[in-house]
Amino acid sequence: MTTRPGEGKTVALFATCVNDTMYPSTPKAVVRLLERLGCEVVFPREQTCCGQMFTNTGYLDEALPTVRTFLAAFERYDYVVGPSGSCIGSVREQHPMLAEREGSTELQRRVADVVAKTYDLPELLVDVLGVTDVGAYFPHRVTYHPTCHSLRITKVGDRPYQLLRAVRGIDLVELPDADRCCGFGGTFALKNSDVSVAMTADKARHIADTDAEYVIAGDNSCLMSIGGVLARQRTGIRTIHLAEVLASTEESMEELV
Repeated sequence: MTTRPGEGKTVALFATCVNDTMYPSTPKAVVRLLERLGCEVVFPREQTCCGQMFTNTGYLDEALPTVRTFLAAFERYDYVVGPSGSCIGSVREQHPMLAEREGSTELQRRVADVVAKTYDLPELLVDVLGVTDVGAYFPHRVTYHPTCHSLRITKVGDRPYQLLRAVRGIDLVELPDADRCCGFGGTFALKNSDVSVAMTADKARHIADTDAEYVIAGDNSCLMSIGGVLARQRTGIRTIHLAEVLASTEESMEELV
């Protein structure tokens, strides 16, 4: 009997606010994918926001309770995974900063322990489970947008490309100027809307140049911004989260027909 790579591993799912509220298909896809690989996936109900929006706008005192809530939800598990480079980046970069600002060495220790076992999805798959071929099937022409936080904070590197290249049926096309920001940036899109729209328009133009059917990314917030422009321009190009591509199988495709 073949042992699956996730056998014996319990993984706590950090769904994130935007996915829980607007894109629940993404955390559901993470569960399907990880369970297919043999993991036991749990969903701690204590979880809330990572606090990034508070921290980014200077409300540091208001952000600190989100750090304590994150600890209460996840510190008892061996692995924590989230389908968002932005939110996982906040946990890694901002939670230690907030704990240090609070001044408690005990809180800093607890935060450091949880940060060490918190992963963006591609990291968990490649580094912890040791897989690049997850048994996915996605017969479409696609391009991949590496989001800013996944590039510069979680530093997932080429892991998403390793995973996508192993997907059966896929036609992965390189995205021009892939490392350029899509223009979303959370509150940046609200405070600097004209600049944000111009940046997103550039990103949408590069995506359209690939003749892709889908643009893939690891953050639904970025895909929301990109998808809005692609839809208004009537390109016909759809957005999809990396987790949903990796969770797709030939059997699941047949169910959609």
